[in-house]
Amino acid sequence: MRGRAPLRSPPLLPRSLPRFLPRFLLRFLLRFLLPLLPLGSARAAATETAPYLPAPQNVEIYSYNFQSLLRWSPVTVENGSVLYTAQYRTGSYQHWSGMGCAQTPLTHCGLPPELGRRWTVQSRVRAELGRLSSAWVQSPAFVPERDTTLGPPRVNSVSASPDSLLISASPPVPPEHGDSLQFLVSYWENSTPAAKHELRVPHTLFQIGNLKESTVYCFSIQVELKIFSGHLLGEHRAPECHTTALSEATRAGYIIALFLGAFLALNLVVAALLFVWKHHQKIKYWAQPPLHIPSHFEEFLRDPGLEELPSPAEEEPLALVLGEGNVQEEEEEEEEQDPAPSASRDRGAPQGPPQ
Repeated sequence: MRGRAPLRSPPLLPRSLPRFLPRFLLRFLLRFLLPLLPLGSARAAATETAPYLPAPQNVEIYSYNFQSLLRWSPVTVENGSVLYTAQYRTGSYQHWSGMGCAQTPLTHCGLPPELGRRWTVQSRVRAELGRLSSAWVQSPAFVPERDTTLGPPRVNSVSASPDSLLISASPPVPPEHGDSLQFLVSYWENSTPAAKHELRVPHTLFQIGNLKESTVYCFSIQVELKIFSGHLLGEHRAPECHTTALSEATRAGYIIALFLGAFLALNLVVAALLFVWKHHQKIKYWAQPPLHIPSHFEEFLRDPGLEELPSPAEEEPLALVLGEGNVQEEEEEEEEQDPAPSASRDRGAPQGPPQ
């Protein structure tokens, strides 16, 4: 009994195929064209079906007095409310950590306050809408002591003396160990603002000296923080103006001058009153206005053809006579109208002896 030959699987490719195709063409088909065709079609299909969520823009870190804030522009979509997630990492630690702003609707997020001033910090943020997420957008590298903005110092009090101003100020941030803080003071006389003087002081209580008394002076203060990598200048404080005080000698001179002026004025008043009392007749004569006769009276007096004007004493009897004549005429008219009463009056009157 003869043994059976073992079964063999049919060859995938005919043995004669390599004889007809060069080897490099076969390698090209197997390694490049066949894998790329299904992968490209899959990517095209995914691009057509998957929705797109834009990433935030203008991502930056803003820092004022070492209080740092990551902020960005909002993403606008037609439907839904976009949320944001922010993360940060330092230059020495490459792992991204949360900033406490996961899926927040705000467009800003504060950096943790425990970050050192000399650390290099990177931040990133992305937009989220439901299951969709945009690409991460990183901010530029940020170093607080290099990129922060120092505000102006605070002036606590100003004491004015005759020749100086004593100023108490506070820095916008306390200096750390190894830092050097100075106040840059500019001061000038208010009447001559162009003539400015500069002063550098390392203390919070300092004095501006060699000033004129009773004069208005203005000053402005700026902070300079010297750090390991250089120095950081703060913002200028708005100018303040104060008037220096009077010295004791000047004040005493003013009091004496005022007393002498008052005494002199009192003497002048008394002398004027005595002069008026002594020469009041002459003053009264001088004070009377000159007698001036009106022009029509002058013409009347100068005309020689007119009779003399009667005196007031002569006018009174004439008035009486005229008055009696008028009474007599009135009685005669009454007698003419009613003769009977007049006759009775004549009869009743006593008759005198015949003449």
